[in-house]
Amino acid sequence: MTSAALQNAPLPPPTRRGLSRVEAAEYIGIGPSKFDCMVSDGRMPKPKKIDGRRVWDVRALDRFFDLLPGGDESDHNPWDE
Repeated sequence: MTSAALQNAPLPPPTRRGLSRVEAAEYIGIGPSKFDCMVSDGRMPKPKKIDGRRVWDVRALDRFFDLLPGGDESDHNPWDE
């Protein structure tokens, strides 16, 4: 597999429930800095704290992701055709 093909290959689902910041961002398909903005403005959940670590619950990420706009015809703009 080429380097470009590897970069575009879908990520396997996480094998654990708690994800690091970078893993959580990758899980929902965005970069870490955009993820930080979305956590700050409430579009993504805040992390759980385990001792000195911050981890994001996959289930919470799924719930918040489901609440994001889009994914239906409400975003359809006839001028885009």
